[in-house]
Amino acid sequence: MREKIKSRYEIWKQKTHIIIYGVNTPAGRLFDICILILIILSIFVVMFESIEEIDSKYHNLLMILEWVITIIFTIEYILRIITVKKSWNYIFSFYGIIDLISILPMYLSFFFINTHVLATIRSLRLLRVFRILQLMRFIGEASQLREALTASRTKIVVFLYTVLIISVVIGSLMFIIEQDHNSGFTSIPRSIYWTIVTLTTVGYGDIAPQSELGQLIAVLIMILGYGIIAVPTGIVTVEYAKSKREREEHEKALKAGGRICTQCQTPNYIPQARYCYHCGKELPALPGQDNGGED
Repeated sequence: MREKIKSRYEIWKQKTHIIIYGVNTPAGRLFDICILILIILSIFVVMFESIEEIDSKYHNLLMILEWVITIIFTIEYILRIITVKKSWNYIFSFYGIIDLISILPMYLSFFFINTHVLATIRSLRLLRVFRILQLMRFIGEASQLREALTASRTKIVVFLYTVLIISVVIGSLMFIIEQDHNSGFTSIPRSIYWTIVTLTTVGYGDIAPQSELGQLIAVLIMILGYGIIAVPTGIVTVEYAKSKREREEHEKALKAGGRICTQCQTPNYIPQARYCYHCGKELPALPGQDNGGED
């Protein structure tokens, strides 16, 4: 009897897994599309709640809709954990964390006020549309962008650190220059805030230098700001172009019967080569080839 129940449970688990995780089956695609519709509906519900005129008339209806959607997402989250072989892989995956965060705000509203508005974070779940519609080209582009950001993170951190130092120095200087002119530079932190706002070309206008020297420095900061904005963009663009070029070289090498070095990822086109010309690492053998050179 127990084995029969277990067998039925395994069959149900397998069928449910196909529906929830399968995108190539009609049931799986229908399930994912329904989830996407619920996500969009949930986001609109939260938005409508923030409009006082609408919320005052339809507050109860909006709350019921939000709770129904939250319960559906909770059931979906539990089913995703149950039906996958390695639950922890899903729980700590990107989509697993997003799925959990998307259902927490409503439950947290029992303990904290207005936390349910954070349910708009469910919009991140819309990223599943790339998987559902199998837009592999966009997924590949996103992967290249992620690789470029990862490769340029050190340069960007150094750049931001440099900008922070410049902001502290200029902010301190502006405080010394403007402190007697009643221009709003009442402290060094406030002066640093003005420097960052000016460097980023935001320019709120709540603080403005009054002295001629202060205004001259402000002009220089504004000009410097345009260059500072362009630097991180250029860093990421260079890394993105490099990543794209390497991918194209890898594809070209594979099509030409070449091999990719497992250490430095450099394409090697000479069939007879045993070692990578770039790093000296032994290359993987071609089909039917013995790298040892002995029969």
